[in-house]
Amino acid sequence: MSDDFPIIDPHFHLWDLETNYYPWLSDGVKPSAFGDYTAINKTYLIEDFLADAKNQNLVKAVHLDVGYDPRDPAGETRWLQGVADTHGFPHGIVGYADLRKPNVGDLLDEHMSHANFRGIRQSMNFHKDPGKTYLTDPEVSRTPEWRRGFKELARRSLSFDLQLYYWQMEEFLELARDFPDVQIILNHTGMQVDGREHFEAWRKSMRTLAQAPNVACKISGLGMGDWTWTNQSIRPYVEEAIAAFRAERCMFASNFPVDKLFSSYDAVFNAFKEITKDFTLTERKALFHGNAERIYRL
Repeated sequence: MSDDFPIIDPHFHLWDLETNYYPWLSDGVKPSAFGDYTAINKTYLIEDFLADAKNQNLVKAVHLDVGYDPRDPAGETRWLQGVADTHGFPHGIVGYADLRKPNVGDLLDEHMSHANFRGIRQSMNFHKDPGKTYLTDPEVSRTPEWRRGFKELARRSLSFDLQLYYWQMEEFLELARDFPDVQIILNHTGMQVDGREHFEAWRKSMRTLAQAPNVACKISGLGMGDWTWTNQSIRPYVEEAIAAFRAERCMFASNFPVDKLFSSYDAVFNAFKEITKDFTLTERKALFHGNAERIYRL
């Protein structure tokens, strides 16, 4: 069976440092969960992404928020819609909103004025290491202010991309059960960035979160926790994620250009193809294409 089936990449990023402001890029390299990112601290446009992906049968892609100017979160969606109108990519846009803000509904409506907008991501990562922390308030999803904002997503049938660490998964199982009609998409396979000694705890937490049927899992970003990864080193994470969420709730993604720090685009998708070579054709089509198309309404 040929591996040249259509691919949807449901997690990639673009940035234009000449015309847009991104604090984490524009203001210099800072400590991060994925180490020194100097090599990617330069403009990365749709032409660069499509060149990286040229050897794969990429037919659609979804752009995730990338720390755009916090003074104008909808500006990123506005810019990306212009890119999509010109180049055809991205087919889906996941923007940013701080759900704690009392006027978050107005921001969501501004995002929604652009045809390719699908949902938001507000990264929830909380870590004892400040360099790995994205949101400084722990358990924010349990506060009435944040939940008020989450209800605004539900009212608009928008999805929520969930980025967190494994020890936060029980908290977000609670959220998923309280909002069963909101599609939640776990980012980066649960973002296990603290070493293989955490594997078993991560595995158990993935099984916990997967109990909520409205949570799907993007298998991506594995290079952020394993900078010299091989097919064999990431195989347990891929297989355990699929065991937890099942093939009908998982999708493969590149996380480019962040994961370009650790490998090529071909290496990422060829690894996923190799690891799933014994899966059924139906399962593989779902993992590489169908699930992303359905979940992001492409």
